[in-house]
Amino acid sequence: MSRSLGVLGGVGVLLLLFVLAFPSSSLAQQAPPKSAAAAQATDGYVGADTCKGCHQEADDKFAATKMGRLMLRHPRNALERQGCEGCHGPGKAHVDAGGGRGVGGMITFAKNDRTPVEKRNAICLQCHEKTARLFWRGSPHESRDVACTNCHQVMEQVSDKFQLKKASVIETCGQCHLQKRAQTMRSSHMPLREGKMTCTSCHNPHGTVTPALLKENSLNETCYTCHAEKRGPFLWTHAPVNESCANCHDPHGSNHEKMLKVARPRLCQQCHIETRHPTHPYGRDTASLRYVMGRQCSNCHFAIHGSNHPSGFAFER
Repeated sequence: MSRSLGVLGGVGVLLLLFVLAFPSSSLAQQAPPKSAAAAQATDGYVGADTCKGCHQEADDKFAATKMGRLMLRHPRNALERQGCEGCHGPGKAHVDAGGGRGVGGMITFAKNDRTPVEKRNAICLQCHEKTARLFWRGSPHESRDVACTNCHQVMEQVSDKFQLKKASVIETCGQCHLQKRAQTMRSSHMPLREGKMTCTSCHNPHGTVTPALLKENSLNETCYTCHAEKRGPFLWTHAPVNESCANCHDPHGSNHEKMLKVARPRLCQQCHIETRHPTHPYGRDTASLRYVMGRQCSNCHFAIHGSNHPSGFAFER
């Protein structure tokens, strides 16, 4: 008898646990989950359609961009499905206040936006995680509070690639680097104006460990990516060449041939004194003027970047 009671008691406990684990449908229906719209309203989000009520022109321009087509037509996650508010923040307070630039805590990304640059950039980096930005922190651009939107235009298509603020890379960089852009207008220049290279061919604007945000480990290594024939190794090396190409050349442009900083022979005479080949028409050794007057050092010392000839110590062969 006691054994039967024990079995019945065990069955009763199991039935009780089963009921607690799986409540009846009537109880479940009493507390339905919030809909997506209700959840958005609770969190202060109003939806992209509400934004379009006032910002139709901006929405039309954004829809024509690569980013707009993705977020508005083919969102991949919850953040992209929020549309405008995914970047600008919840819009309920903005709508309730009647709108206005920056009203209701909206992040405008404009130059006069009071939102800290670090916070604005963090919003962009929610999606843009794979760019070459390992050394962004502490870089010249980061330390000067440069925002992503200082260089990139999100809301309309201005450039062919990278959604830049201007039509080209050089125009975008030239907004701040006015002197460098002016140098590219000189007679001897890199082919930036011709579209054969850009500022980012040599520089990484998102940060590097080298000076001037160079992409390679040094200035010379950057130059060698195109001018490989100057790399060497050479039997006879020219010390200024090994030290830095910029000792003789101005990479952004010059009014002297081959982007030299100073016309020859004056360039060479910054290191080599005039006693062997004077450039003035007076003195005791006027006969040696025939080597320099109206000419240049490289007429004879043409292998100036280095020589592999056994007798090339003077870079004449």
